[in-house]
Amino acid sequence: MNLYHVRMDVDIPRDLDEAVRTDIVTREKKYSQELQRAGKWVHIWRIVGQYSNISVFAVDSPDELHEILWNLPLFPYMTIDIMPLTTHPSAIEPAA
Repeated sequence: MNLYHVRMDVDIPRDLDEAVRTDIVTREKKYSQELQRAGKWVHIWRIVGQYSNISVFAVDSPDELHEILWNLPLFPYMTIDIMPLTTHPSAIEPAA
């Protein structure tokens, strides 16, 4: 299992039709919760004051993470930074 720290910054155009925006955000929430239930999206934290989050994904490969991210309904409106993670030698508990 590979762990990744992923920062997602969202910038939906202000002039996007409200019905389209609502649909995209609704689908995004559903998809992200499915991934959380499946154990792929193991942590998600909002960055205070921003339309951004820090998340941790546990996936089998970089290709799987790529596929997950590209299928996010909000993906076209995101800037994403990814950092692969590994267990620190001073950790007293193994990585998830």
